[in-house]
Amino acid sequence: MDAPLFTGNAVEGTTTLFSTDFYDEKAYLSQSGQLYGEAMAMAMGKIYTFGPTFRAEKSKTRRHLSEFWMIEPEMAFYDNDMNMDLIESFMKYIIKDIKENCKAEFEVLERDTAIFDIIINDKFPRLTYDKAAKILVGKEKVNGKTTLETLENDLKVVNKSIENDLKEIEDAENQIKAGVKKGKRNYLQNKIDTLKNQLKELEERQKQIPQWINSAKNFKYGSDFGGSDETVLTRMFDLPVMVYNWPHEIKAFYMKRDKENPELAKGVDVLAPEGYGEIVGGGERETNEELLVEKINEHKLPMSAFEWYLDLRRYGSVPHAGFGLGLERMVAWTCKLKHIRETIPFPRMYGRLLP
Repeated sequence: MDAPLFTGNAVEGTTTLFSTDFYDEKAYLSQSGQLYGEAMAMAMGKIYTFGPTFRAEKSKTRRHLSEFWMIEPEMAFYDNDMNMDLIESFMKYIIKDIKENCKAEFEVLERDTAIFDIIINDKFPRLTYDKAAKILVGKEKVNGKTTLETLENDLKVVNKSIENDLKEIEDAENQIKAGVKKGKRNYLQNKIDTLKNQLKELEERQKQIPQWINSAKNFKYGSDFGGSDETVLTRMFDLPVMVYNWPHEIKAFYMKRDKENPELAKGVDVLAPEGYGEIVGGGERETNEELLVEKINEHKLPMSAFEWYLDLRRYGSVPHAGFGLGLERMVAWTCKLKHIRETIPFPRMYGRLLP
């Protein structure tokens, strides 16, 4: 089902909205079809929307676009555990399908698809926010190692690889200087060019790893995970990681509170391995009108814009949950692309409007 792209209200926060004039009335480009999806799920049971969404964050990271496509299922009579089951089966279905049908494309991209077999056959790790935070800062081990130990070892490996590449480049350059036949010279030059490209990536990693270590050491419990935090956490797993039960203050106003611990919201983020971070965000939706009103006020959102949404609770509701999967982020990870702008023909991102 389709959700409107012109909306009268925020979904993810007022600071990430593109505003526009809608017949002399202020409107916004949609951040998500989710709120409308909830209304449609109340009528149809299980629905999904699939269309463009917009975020006005002034961010230039390799994970951000200002206009992107998102598929957003919403299911009546689902709790967050059922929601996570569906997310996992959905992602596995995608991976299995592209592994079987896109072999030629992955060969062109030189994408090692061995990780896909692990993803298809193994269960995704599910971590509470509390456990994920402990792993992140090095208080809990995964497979006998902490994040800090793993990253420090990664840095040693990178430093050694840089040292080896520099030596190989020097040896090849010395052979060319000494004089070799044309065929041998071309071979050596190609080797030098390949090693230099590899060296750039290693030197970038050499700069990043100390930043990741520092970020992990200084993470404050109760904070949202940033890009570096997601990279550190997923470094410990070969599979996408599901982090659930978040502090409600850092999650969207519509997330359902956990009955056993009202300080937590029943949300879930799915973090892809290999440093790609969040691909899916979702959770169970709050059905209590009073708690929703409290959260709308807490987020300083205009109550009038959400009266229609509150009506879905006032006149009867059911437990329901859903999620949003970012298409371009999924493509970037599965194809192992360096930047999300490579996943879309005409990327729209901070500082880029043309062509």
